[in-house]
Amino acid sequence: MRIAKPLLLITTPIGVAMGLYEGYRLAGGLVIIMAALVGVMAVAMGSVILTIRRERTAEQTKEREAAQTAEKDPDRSAQD
Repeated sequence: MRIAKPLLLITTPIGVAMGLYEGYRLAGGLVIIMAALVGVMAVAMGSVILTIRRERTAEQTKEREAAQTAEKDPDRSAQD
């Protein structure tokens, strides 16, 4: 995994760019549709990643608040 992850991060965009170039050579204008599809997929992945990060941050904030409440009032946290 130490080598595979950076290798994939480098070779995937290069492969996509080469694929778009070959698509232009073979089909001309259809590469526009292919590029639009790649763009839509990138936006979808970005929105999923942002949602996960936002939910993780909210969860961590809740946990921190619960820990601070437990520190301030240990009797109350024992009752809950």
